[in-house]
Amino acid sequence: MTIAIILAGGAAVSPIVFQLAIFVLAIFVGYYVVWSVTPALHTPLMAVTNAISSVIIVGALIAVAAGTQGGSNISTWAGVIAVALCAVNIFGGFLVTQRMLAMYKKKER
Repeated sequence: MTIAIILAGGAAVSPIVFQLAIFVLAIFVGYYVVWSVTPALHTPLMAVTNAISSVIIVGALIAVAAGTQGGSNISTWAGVIAVALCAVNIFGGFLVTQRMLAMYKKKER
């Protein structure tokens, strides 16, 4: 909280506004990083994306478990949505990676 007050020039800033600003900045940075990648680096980028999603899905499973053990319904549903989105991202990443690697295989006669 002290850091938020210092960054705001001494005025108190709501933690939600501070976290929302960081989230919006992360969206912009992520967008420009991903769209500026050359086609030769798409396969390594997909591998890193799958690795990040696998870490995120662990956190989402923990959120679901915490919500079912006396936690709030918000964390349970947010965890369920995060698990679903991460699962789609991981599965799609593996499909795209397999298709890209298949392009480099020698064709059998």
